[in-house]
Amino acid sequence: MPSTAYTPSLPGLTTTDDLDTVINWGLGADSTAYLAEMLTDPAAYGIDLERTVVLHMATGSEWPETRLLVEEFMLPLLREHSVRLVQLARNGHLRQDGFTVLDDSRHPERLFARGPWTLWDDLESVGTVPQQAGTRKCSLWAKGDVGDWWLKQAFGGRPFRQIMGFNADEAGRSFKDETSSKLSGRTGEYPLIDWGWGRQQVEDSLVQRFGVHWPKSYCTFCCFPISMGSLPAHLERMRTHPGIAGEVLRLEYTAMSLNPNAKLYGRKTLLEMFDPTQPRDRACLEAFERELDMPWALYHVRRLFLLSDSGQRRPVMRSTERVDLGRPQQLARRLISVSERRGVDVEHDPVYGRARSWVRRRGSQWPMAEELFATAPARVINKQDGSFDEEWDALLRGASQLPLS
Repeated sequence: MPSTAYTPSLPGLTTTDDLDTVINWGLGADSTAYLAEMLTDPAAYGIDLERTVVLHMATGSEWPETRLLVEEFMLPLLREHSVRLVQLARNGHLRQDGFTVLDDSRHPERLFARGPWTLWDDLESVGTVPQQAGTRKCSLWAKGDVGDWWLKQAFGGRPFRQIMGFNADEAGRSFKDETSSKLSGRTGEYPLIDWGWGRQQVEDSLVQRFGVHWPKSYCTFCCFPISMGSLPAHLERMRTHPGIAGEVLRLEYTAMSLNPNAKLYGRKTLLEMFDPTQPRDRACLEAFERELDMPWALYHVRRLFLLSDSGQRRPVMRSTERVDLGRPQQLARRLISVSERRGVDVEHDPVYGRARSWVRRRGSQWPMAEELFATAPARVINKQDGSFDEEWDALLRGASQLPLS
């Protein structure tokens, strides 16, 4: 899908010149509770609906029950009050790939679950998983960048206020939001914090209003449940949706084939958390096995851990090349045979099929290099950082390789 230019006036809508308020809606309990409460009396909460837009950034991997609840309870409420809902998504990995307006309406009939390019697409194509350390780059990529694109188009530096659904238990997020935003004219507002509504008050308000428990909104493959202390609830959600569990297990397994450190939960893998003797866990593992029943590839992976001129560690560079395509058993046998003849360390997972051969293991001192061949589901594209070969040759001066590539 080509990049979609922003259209300031769509059928039935006013131009953005009259807008002064934006409400970020992540579909979860917090922002939903704010919207539902505000719509009981918009003027009393300082909202002019004619000058307000609700923004939703489609990540592409929302849990099914969240989508169902949104369409059953919230979209009718937005239609009743003629609230303008703008749904956005990315077109590709890079900003220059553009962004898409999936829908822009005061009478939204459906929630768009995904756009042309999702965070899942991005991770799977390069064979990795979200990173726990540091800032939530995945959220900034899938939501922050997308929303900022629309806001720049709509306001062009004019003053506006942006309402964020942070609850009172996470007041620290408001400080980070205020200090990190670089949008000209923006003022962040955090009504749930001002009201003193923590998570319990948020959930209670939604039960009282709609008669249902509103679950937390996050991607099915999110790595943060373990750090949020909600891992048991996350695993229960997986067991309720074994098909989703199978997909996420494949994402992690593929990433770990190319990099054993790519575990979803830091020191533990999702695969380790399912007990094959338990029926509900076994259903998830069987779904994982079905996900693996697809063409596999043999990959040549190289990494460089380099230092800058000042001695600081540079970002890790990687080259991933697809060498061959076939069935997992066939590729594993070939890799094991060649590796053993060459005296190269090789590992094999007889349960799920992966084989991995270490031509060069990383050391403990930077600068250093790593090189391996591995089999994995054929979802990873060829990708190489710029100037990789020059940097590789400069560090290793033509080190030997397995005769596979």
